[in-house]
Amino acid sequence: MNDKIAIVTGAARGIGLATTSVLIEHGFCVAMVDRDEAELTVAAAALGPVHPFVADVSDPHAVTQMIDAVMHWGGQIDVLVNNAGVADFCPIEDTDFGRWRRVMATNLDGVYLCSLAALDGLKKSRGAIVNIASISGLRASTLRVAYGTSKAGVIHLTEQFAAEMGDYGIRVNCVAPGPVKTKLSIAVHSQDIIDAYHDAIPLNRYGSEREIAEVIGFLASPKASYVTGQTIAVDGGFESTGVGLPALRKAPENI
Repeated sequence: MNDKIAIVTGAARGIGLATTSVLIEHGFCVAMVDRDEAELTVAAAALGPVHPFVADVSDPHAVTQMIDAVMHWGGQIDVLVNNAGVADFCPIEDTDFGRWRRVMATNLDGVYLCSLAALDGLKKSRGAIVNIASISGLRASTLRVAYGTSKAGVIHLTEQFAAEMGDYGIRVNCVAPGPVKTKLSIAVHSQDIIDAYHDAIPLNRYGSEREIAEVIGFLASPKASYVTGQTIAVDGGFESTGVGLPALRKAPENI
């Protein structure tokens, strides 16, 4: 293949699927990676220049096999998007070590394993890595001791790789999504939760999967050729407002 090759993990749905579509528009052939074979097969069949690869990014052996398979298929690796993740929200007292490790294994170990395995290919192409963290990695919140800590680790891991891989021309950046309108969030967020998020977000709405994917696509492209080691919060301003003071925002005369 003469086209650029991108790997997107967690590509069967959500932000990963939206990112796949954006990268196709940018001229990439995309290796779609997911552990859900059934969902991945359906998603890949609906798209153009893609190939599905079933792998669990928390398994070192599976990651090595996946990277080898991608190299056999595409011959190169130009971009790696580490998007695969699990969300597990619960109180600290209910987060036993097994639960902690399940979150870390995918959200943090998976990013490290995929990045390390792809380095040889990325060195040859002087390519780019884009890691997907979360606003929960930039500031603490309730019920996110494992999830938030894993995403904070992804942010620091991004900086570590950027610091060492610059000599090879590899750019490494991170996207930290804020609240995003997905099938899952629609299903589990009550109207009170939605209203509270809207009050705390300056743009007064959830983001879309496509809006997150557009920023990922930018960081993967030559347009971001002098950008590395950065974390971009794509969150409608949520991180900049801290916890927010919606009552004051609604009544400026009281400030």
